Amino acid sequence: MEKYYDMTSFQNFLRDCNVILTSRQEVQFIQYYELLTEWNSFMNLTAITEFHDVVRKHFIDSLSLLKAFPDLGSRSYCLIDVGTGAGFPGIPLKIIFPGLKITLLDSLNKRVDFLKEVIAVLELHDINAVHGRAEDNARNGRMRESFDFCVSRAVANLATLAEYCLPFVKKDGYFISYKSEKIMEEFENAKKAIRVLGGKYERRLDFYLPDSEIYRNLFIIKKEGQTPLRFPRKAGIPSKEPIGGNQNGNK
Repeated sequence: MEKYYDMTSFQNFLRDCNVILTSRQEVQFIQYYELLTEWNSFMNLTAITEFHDVVRKHFIDSLSLLKAFPDLGSRSYCLIDVGTGAGFPGIPLKIIFPGLKITLLDSLNKRVDFLKEVIAVLELHDINAVHGRAEDNARNGRMRESFDFCVSRAVANLATLAEYCLPFVKKDGYFISYKSEKIMEEFENAKKAIRVLGGKYERRLDFYLPDSEIYRNLFIIKKEGQTPLRFPRKAGIPSKEPIGGNQNGNK
């Protein structure tokens, strides 16, 4: 007997963002969920496993970027998801906007194997799962300053994330940090890093996940100038010695 998944809240959220979920996309999200829970049984991908929780805390949270950039699907933008983990927010964004060209970057090879399986089963195109650290991949080569958007839900302070992410972003592109707490204090500590790395704070989007008191925040930084070639520093240094001083991470 085929299992029933209630997509109502998901459909309502997307409708509010002027996106209509197709039957094909519904199938892809269900396939994604089933792969997530299957692989989670033998490796640590997420502590959130109930379908309605995954929809709210992973799928909807990932797609909250639509609130800040409603025209995301209007062009074949290049987007990199740094520290993607189980594929959030990159895979939900790819399902909704097939025209996006997406790179999923993660430092754990087992997670990359999972992501490659998801990409194959969902028959996604123009999306790559890459094993490696941000500090290594952004230092030089084809990834440096080549993306319109860099997104990250990684747990790290904003100064560290800026050094991980801004080197990937081309001029006039955006780095968007997904946060789960109010981070103005963190922003104060990250101002120097953002400036030094070629970025400028543009705006912040605060919201709550549907039918909950779960606070979320999108911190939006525009890339206005080139990142100096000395950044990012060697692996491990941005987290131990953030530009502008040490700060605590924000979970």
